[in-house]
Amino acid sequence: MKKRFSEEQIIGVLKEAEAGVPVKELCRKHNISDATFYTWRKKFGGLDVSEARRLKSLEDENARLKKMLADSMLDQEALKAALNRKLLTVSNKREAVRTMQCETSISQRRACSLVGISRAAFHYQSSRQSVDAGLSERIQTLANERRRFGYRRVHQLLRREGVTVNHKKVYRLYREANLAVPKRKRRKGIAIERQPLVQPEGPNRTWSMDFVMDAMACGRRLKCLTVVDDYTKECLDIAVARGISGDEVTRILEAVAAFRGYPEAVRTDQGPEFTGKALDQWASDNHIELKLIQAGKPTQNGFIESFNGRFRDECLNEHWFRDLSHARDIISDWRRDYNEQRPHSSLGYQTPLEFAAQHRTGQSKPKTWDITK
Repeated sequence: MKKRFSEEQIIGVLKEAEAGVPVKELCRKHNISDATFYTWRKKFGGLDVSEARRLKSLEDENARLKKMLADSMLDQEALKAALNRKLLTVSNKREAVRTMQCETSISQRRACSLVGISRAAFHYQSSRQSVDAGLSERIQTLANERRRFGYRRVHQLLRREGVTVNHKKVYRLYREANLAVPKRKRRKGIAIERQPLVQPEGPNRTWSMDFVMDAMACGRRLKCLTVVDDYTKECLDIAVARGISGDEVTRILEAVAAFRGYPEAVRTDQGPEFTGKALDQWASDNHIELKLIQAGKPTQNGFIESFNGRFRDECLNEHWFRDLSHARDIISDWRRDYNEQRPHSSLGYQTPLEFAAQHRTGQSKPKTWDITK
């Protein structure tokens, strides 16, 4: 067994060496190696017993502080790993302990101490789960059959089936299965004054635009942005895509304005694509007035609503689109036919293209009206 030397013994050996005793003789006498002797001399050479003890205590204190610092840093790292979790319930605390152990080298005992849970509670396995398994399965079945029913109505259905259970237990199982019905958030519209729908005095004065939704044969959504000149009734563009954001709306309008020029105003509803920053910035940069209708009042945008009705009846409802490119081809052909071949009753049964051409020559006599209701 390896012998442990005290500070007095070490200093005594060094004193003997200073007195002239050979090192090999000292090592043989005290049963130590040469390396041990030279280590002692390097560490304690020139010190007395009290100074050696003080050095030893300082080393022990330094080691203890290093260990405390290492433990503190490990605790901070473990707490950062579980900071995004609410440590309110026992299940949350168990999950936090598992996360700490997975992401750091902290011990289970230390992790339980940090989150405030005993190791017995961490390892506890509830026997209630097996008892409540059948009831929980029945609650999920009822909730899936009646998707808009909350836990109170589910509790009443269980009572009708003869199941004697407290409503608080139903609520707990209902929440554990994540069956809570999300609240429908009502979108708040922008408060604006009502503006009469007036026929513009010439082309390119006011454009109207809106979205029309449809679906392809595969069931995927189809979104169409329709843009119409309120004076000539020309369909300026029908952009077709699976989704159209506010930035894409500005790019579409910029492409139309490239060959027609910018309008004085654009009339839209209060959809998120039209009330976002992208369209507002585009209108401000090009000195265009944005006319937003009141929320839930589609008749205030009657020109585009009338066009969308024809578009649905004559194009969308008459065709079955295989894919996006097929839909774009069919809709593009219908738009060309609408502008060039289809007579418009409000234009004296002229096509929008013929009416626009006559206006450029000064021969057109458009109808004027003011819709205030």
